[in-house]
Amino acid sequence: MKIFPTTVIILFLALLVSCEKNIIIDTPKAEEKIVIEGWIDLNDFSEVMLTKNLPYFGSIDSTMIFNLIIQNATVIVSEGNTNDTLKKEINLDIFPPVFYHGTKIKGEVGKTYTLTVNALGKTLTAHTTIPSPVLIDTLWFKKEPLQDSLGYIWGFFTDPPEYGNNYRLFTKRLHKDKRFIAVFGSVFDDKFFNGQSFQFSLMRGAGSNNYMNEDKEFGYYKIGDTIVVKVCTIDKPHYDFWRSAEGSMHSGANPFSNPTQIVSNIDGGGLGIWGGYGIFYDTIVAK
Repeated sequence: MKIFPTTVIILFLALLVSCEKNIIIDTPKAEEKIVIEGWIDLNDFSEVMLTKNLPYFGSIDSTMIFNLIIQNATVIVSEGNTNDTLKKEINLDIFPPVFYHGTKIKGEVGKTYTLTVNALGKTLTAHTTIPSPVLIDTLWFKKEPLQDSLGYIWGFFTDPPEYGNNYRLFTKRLHKDKRFIAVFGSVFDDKFFNGQSFQFSLMRGAGSNNYMNEDKEFGYYKIGDTIVVKVCTIDKPHYDFWRSAEGSMHSGANPFSNPTQIVSNIDGGGLGIWGGYGIFYDTIVAK
């Protein structure tokens, strides 16, 4: 009996269909957790933002994102015998637009600040300190060779002789940025340059009002910009969180990267960070 090639193909496809099996993956439901991003600056009041975590396989839309914001929490910052119950405020220029702001306790060097959050039937706590600020020696703007008016901020920095200093850097372009934005690769420690002076450069980070895909000047500063540089000293748990968080964010699009475990200092089953900043400000005009 002669079988034509077309018949062979039909029989082969029929065999494949008969071997098909629907596979349903039952993904476990993610445990709902409170996510904290809170800080207290030297000589300033504390700010805390509260959201809920998002399931890895969950869908994303504007309604869902709004529902992640926790608006009915009791947030208390304590130092010694002084308690500051933070007040809920709204700022539509940031995300999340709802946050909690202190009014009684301002940050001081060397003191320990305790955060207590009561929300969603849970009580979370965390502790942080504010290290002494460290000054930048000098700053300057340097235009990139292939750019007409764009470049980076450069500077010299001297690390104190004591080992174990940790840093985080922010910048804010006056009249352009609505808040301080962490630079690209904002956290570092003095493991390899303890007590030394060195040169560094700052690449502008992506903020809520300057996304990478929408900002043709992404990463750069521009001639004519007035830029405030915010140099922050942070304690080790604060450093560990942002180091791991930035590592996760920067490798998130790489399918060959190892998964990163983000380190949190929140006790009680929550996620995130409560951290203190020792701050030094400097201002430069790009020219």
